[in-house]
Amino acid sequence: MPITNRIKFNNVRGDVLGGLTAAVVALPLALALGIASGAGASAGLWGAILVGFFAALFGGTPSLISEPTGPMTVIITAVIAETTASDPENGLAMAFTVVMLAGVFQIGFGLLKLGRYITMLPYNVISGFMTGIGVILIFMQTAPFLGQETPKGGVIGVINNLPSLIANLNPWETALGILTLVILFLYPNNLKKVVPPQLVALVIGTLVSMTLLQDIDIRTIATIGEITPGLPTLQLPTFTPGNLRLIFVNAMILGMVGSIDCLLTCLVSDSLTRSQHKSNKELIGQGVANIITGLCGGIAGSGATTATVVNIQGGGRTALSGLSRALILFVVVLWAAPLTSGIPLAVLAGIVLKVGIDIIDWGFLKRVHRISWKAAGIVYSVVALTVFVDLMVAVGVGVFIANILTIARLDEMQSESVKAITDADDQIVMTPEEQQVLDSANGRVLLFHLSGPMIFGVAKAISREHDAIGSYDVLIVDLGEVPVLGVTSSLAIENAIQEATEEGREVLVVGATGKVRRRLETLGINKLIPNDHWMDDRLQALTAGLSFIQQQQAIA
Repeated sequence: MPITNRIKFNNVRGDVLGGLTAAVVALPLALALGIASGAGASAGLWGAILVGFFAALFGGTPSLISEPTGPMTVIITAVIAETTASDPENGLAMAFTVVMLAGVFQIGFGLLKLGRYITMLPYNVISGFMTGIGVILIFMQTAPFLGQETPKGGVIGVINNLPSLIANLNPWETALGILTLVILFLYPNNLKKVVPPQLVALVIGTLVSMTLLQDIDIRTIATIGEITPGLPTLQLPTFTPGNLRLIFVNAMILGMVGSIDCLLTCLVSDSLTRSQHKSNKELIGQGVANIITGLCGGIAGSGATTATVVNIQGGGRTALSGLSRALILFVVVLWAAPLTSGIPLAVLAGIVLKVGIDIIDWGFLKRVHRISWKAAGIVYSVVALTVFVDLMVAVGVGVFIANILTIARLDEMQSESVKAITDADDQIVMTPEEQQVLDSANGRVLLFHLSGPMIFGVAKAISREHDAIGSYDVLIVDLGEVPVLGVTSSLAIENAIQEATEEGREVLVVGATGKVRRRLETLGINKLIPNDHWMDDRLQALTAGLSFIQQQQAIA
């Protein structure tokens, strides 16, 4: 496998145009998400440049565009709040350390080939998770949207201070925020391919602030402030033994969220370009990109759906588009950084609010009740846990509940594959010869037929079916259609055989081969029944069972 991404030069014009379009979209979002995170606008810009460049260089998805995203910003915002609270002097440096360590985790995920499993989370968990992140973004931008500083305490802090925030809102900054949202919501679809709505909202909001409002006698409208042009400052890993656990846990969360966010976007890219990404290679590329970004003081990023779609629609097809986008942004930042100083924070808050609204999975939320109330319960539980408790707890609890429900559903399905048969009227495919022999036994031969994978959920069905049959003289355990036999199901079969032998009944096992036979022998079942009672053919076993009954009748 090559170290770098597939960089081709057969679509240079399309890749450069796609990269240019994605760069135009990235600029206002990078500024907005950088401010929203608490790391500053320059951290957002360098995150967009560095994550975008190195993820494109080392990743495994040709047309993917990587940059700071809503989900990653939610995590890094909480990280900065926690690290600065524990160590005000080195808090921001520790937050960048978390970004670096998250990159290390992502590389580990890729090397362990976990890429395919990360996107196998149940959709209702992913939907609840992303919806919760959207809700957090909306709450965390409410204060700057109203022209005030975000209170401490996360979403709960904002809710507690909401009456005060509304009572003391700055009407002019709120007006700028509303103007931004109006532009973003009402922007014509046919113009989106020409000029992205985020850039239009940013420019119009800034011009209104600098012209129409400059002579009004009001409080100064909060702006980004001047961004010093030049290269970023190196940020060395910083931590103390006391906050090591804080850094480690947050890095794990950031790495997981970034991996999920990125690989879901990779699937979108695949569907648009009819290609197939390399998930494990992409995780390694994302990890390298976040390590370098953290070292340079940029906020973490991952694959961005909007930017990726814009890139593909603009003609981008290879990794050259992502590299072009990053280089264009790099030139813009070095040349035009001072021009961003007058951008109002309320305008950026409006842009991030729209990101949060778009992240919420409205389409699925409207339909999930029709699918299943259990599915709806999982979605809303994950949303609540994400917003009010913790992102990792939300994913863990959601996956646990979804898996329990899946296991219960599999248990019901597999229970139907366990049949206790004493006559030919039962619904099972048998040859005429087998049916004739079974009928001749007059219910004294119990054919215990199992089919499909026998995992732990089917053990109860084995016990129930066996106990439901009262009197019989010969037990035939038919495993010919069982490819896998779980430990719990093996123990249930052992109990049935042991009970039969203790009551003096003959027991025959049919079709147990390979791993199934070895599993039963490991449990010692071969010691319960003679070796000649292990058979390969069901008709042979039925005939032997009938013979045992006839011998008993002759003796009697």
